[in-house]
Amino acid sequence: MAFYVYILRCSDGSYYTGHTDNLEARLVAHQRGAIEGYTFSRRPVQLVFAEQFSSRQDAFERERQVKGWSRAKKDALIRQDWDSLKWLAHTAHGELVEP
Repeated sequence: MAFYVYILRCSDGSYYTGHTDNLEARLVAHQRGAIEGYTFSRRPVQLVFAEQFSSRQDAFERERQVKGWSRAKKDALIRQDWDSLKWLAHTAHGELVEP
């Protein structure tokens, strides 16, 4: 069985990060408003990132990690910009630093 961490871009431009064992069903539930909470009033949502794991625990731990990241780090992850993601990991709080 596969487990997924996913990031949704909400209608207000914010991100929502979650995990599931059925990505398609979870996306439909978010879109329909069947999941009350953060995305309910921010529909429609768009899947912008998904990562697969072999265990629920690994997916949960990755979700917690990504939820703690700055927007800049999430943007780099979504773009799969590994160089920027590494650089942001070494900056204060993972934020872009203006010179």
